[in-house]
Parts: sequence; structure tokens; C-alpha cells
Amino acid sequence: MKGTVLHGPHDVRFEDVGEPKILAPTDAIIRMAVTCVCGSDLWPYRGIQQTAGPTPMGHEYCGVVEEVGKDVRSVKRGQFVVGSFAMSDNTCPNCRFGYQSSCVHREFMTRAQAPVVRVPMADGTLVPTPGMPSKEMLPSLLTTSDVLGTGWFAADAANVKPGSTVVVVGDGAVGLLGVLSAKQMGAERIIAMSRHEKRQQLAREFGATDIIAERGDEGSARIKDMTRGIGADSVLECVGTQESMMQAIRAARPGGHVSYVGVPHQVELNGQELFFAHVHLHGGPAPVRRYLPDLIDRVLKEEIDPGKVFDLKLPIAQVAEGYRAMDERRAIKALLQP
Repeated sequence: MKGTVLHGPHDVRFEDVGEPKILAPTDAIIRMAVTCVCGSDLWPYRGIQQTAGPTPMGHEYCGVVEEVGKDVRSVKRGQFVVGSFAMSDNTCPNCRFGYQSSCVHREFMTRAQAPVVRVPMADGTLVPTPGMPSKEMLPSLLTTSDVLGTGWFAADAANVKPGSTVVVVGDGAVGLLGVLSAKQMGAERIIAMSRHEKRQQLAREFGATDIIAERGDEGSARIKDMTRGIGADSVLECVGTQESMMQAIRAARPGGHVSYVGVPHQVELNGQELFFAHVHLHGGPAPVRRYLPDLIDRVLKEEIDPGKVFDLKLPIAQVAEGYRAMDERRAIKALLQP
């Protein structure tokens, strides 16, 4: 079959790759319904994150089970399933604490931008839907696999509560779904930081009450001005740069919570500044599996429509255009249809 392979900076190809097979009795083979390009894929695409030779790409996935290993019990052939980008046994101590993305047997999905994918630890990773979802539901269900789950973790880790004031740093798909998540958790004021008109509009649709365009120290100062000099209760850092991280910390009030879910690149924190900031910090790779049943249920009940983040839809063979469009900020997120 063909799959997506990154050969170097700005060199994505849809080319011949090996057909997935059951390798362990706990594996499942999934026929993809839809997949997509993730904002984190742009780090290696841009050459900022190094890769060792040709690298299969893709970690967001949902589809129909085609085959299962002999030890798989919780999913079966013909079921529609969604899985986390971090595969887990869902039974180890870390999983039981709710941090499946730190499972002692964790593996990261890397081959999902293809028509078919192998999922290790299927029982711990995959969540079946009650029935076969409609085509209209597929984009929103796909977001639960990573981008919505990550936005939800960002809001959860930042301790978003009913009535709170929340700031979201980053207007990519994760940041936008962080806005949606904060709204679902009852935030009263949600300030989205964005300079892009289309993204600002979607942020407002998802629940943002305010939009500001300033960045860095100017952005933090603007937040302080808007909160009577105090700062926000919760700040969601959804980018992963030095500037965005410091902007998030400086925008939080003393005792406030800062979550960080943007994959960090060259981020270093000053210990003394952090000491006197008096903020809580919590983040990392989102434990999407913890949230999957709830998020899938919200999508199927049409309580949320996170699939709106997909503003570009392409046949999977045109995956390279999806990368280019996101890299050039012509698209928020590219949906790929096998």
C-alpha cells in the first residue's frame, strides 16, 4: 500500500510502504475512515526537529477494525474505533493514575497517514463507538484522537473551573479546541491570543469572549491590563516556544495555573522568575485515552462540533499539499481522506 513518509525538510511523499500485519497477539489492524496532519508534524517538516532518515508520519486515527490478535478482547472486527496517539495498556500504575501517555509500555503512533494502520495494545488504546457513525461525524470523532484530547487536557491541567478567566496562547487547532474545552468546563471569560482573522472567528464560535493580537511581553501586559493588574486564573500554552511559554507564565495570576501542551522546542525556564511567579505548572503529552469515552460521547450527542478545525479536506494522496498549507498558515488543519 502507500503511506506518508517524510524524507527531509519540506519533502513529504505518499509512497509505497509495507502493508500492516498483526505482529503481537494484542495488536489490531484498522482501516482508516479519516486521518489528518497535526501541528506537531510541522516541527520535523520544517527541519526544527531532526529525523533519522525517511520517517513514516501520522498519529491521529479512527476507523473500522479489520483484524485483531488472538488476545484482543475489548474490540472486534467490524467495529468503529478511535485511538489515542499514545498507545497504552491502560492497566499499569501510570495508566490507572490517568496518565496513559506515560504508560510503562507506551508506544507512539507514527504511521497513521495511510489507508491502514496497526495499533499495538488494542485493548488499552482503542475505544469503540456504540454503532457506525455517520460520515458527518467523522471529522469531529477524529479530533478526539489527539487535537481535541490535547486541548481538553490543556484546560484540565490549567484547572479551568466554572466562572474562571482563561487565556489561550496559540491559535492552532489545539489552541482553538482549548477554547472549546474551557467553554465546556464553564469558564466565564476566555481570552484567545490570535492575529489571524479566520482563526479569531473560529475561536469566537468555540466560546472566546475576547481576542487580543499582542504577543510576548506585550501580550502578557495586555492580559494584566484586562484583569485589573492581576492576571488570569488559567493559561493554556499551546505552542511550544520560549516566547509562548514565558508569555503564558507572565499572564497568570499568583496562584494561577499554567498548562503546557505545545511540544517544547528550545524552551528554558529561569528558576528565579518561576519561583517568584507563584504559578502552578502542569503539562506534557496529553493522556488522551483518559478522556476518549467522554469526548466521543459529547461528539455523538452533538454537544460539541470540534471538526470545524478542519478547514482543508484532501485525498490522502495529496498529503504534501496539506503540509504546505498548514506550514504557510493557509489552513488550520488538513483532513485526509483515504
